[in-house]
Amino acid sequence: MRWLRPDLDDDVDLRAAYAIDAERHVRVNFVSSVDGAVTVDGRSAGLGSPGDRALFNLLRTMADVVLVGAGTVRTENYGGAKPAGDHAPPIAVVSRSLDLDPAARFFTEVTTRPIVVTCAASPELLRERLSAVADLVVAGDSDVDIAAALDQLANRGLRRVLCEGGPHLLGSLAAAGRVDELCLTLAPLLAGGTAGRIVAGYLPQVVEPMHLRHVLEEDGHLFLRYSTAAA
Repeated sequence: MRWLRPDLDDDVDLRAAYAIDAERHVRVNFVSSVDGAVTVDGRSAGLGSPGDRALFNLLRTMADVVLVGAGTVRTENYGGAKPAGDHAPPIAVVSRSLDLDPAARFFTEVTTRPIVVTCAASPELLRERLSAVADLVVAGDSDVDIAAALDQLANRGLRRVLCEGGPHLLGSLAAAGRVDELCLTLAPLLAGGTAGRIVAGYLPQVVEPMHLRHVLEEDGHLFLRYSTAAA
């Protein structure tokens, strides 16, 4: 992997390149094709590369909690975060309906007990069933209040959040003004088809300007780091 911006350089310290200083921080990590597709054949794996997977694993080690939507958990067959040394951040899944299988890998193949983020309108019976395999965070009444959920996670000491998708969850975070950083890998592929973009949901056309912090490159894949802060 090499630097393209701010300067050309073949010496990259990935951990230093993605370091964060803020006490509370929401980082989003996505991969897409150059024509904007977030999946190939319904999954993101077809867009990845060894460099993308290395960054994916590194960003997890730098997070207090990984945040992911229920659709992504089901589609990608999520398991728990693998420990790096003695650190394995819990994964928090956001779901209004609680259409989650307690016997799925997400709950059974874990090092750290997962978290389910839902709202008061979710089925009480399903909340009770999932409470046997996960911690519950209830935020919002008829739908998940993502800002309130982040505050509850912070109160648990989970202040540095890594969101891994999907597009509707990123849309909710953006609409709430709670995205501090976007890490976007651009895969050198034209994917075509009907795959969606990295953001979905009911959003204004322009949510917030993003500021490019750096560009890395490996085997044609571009690793872009954006922030919402101008400084």
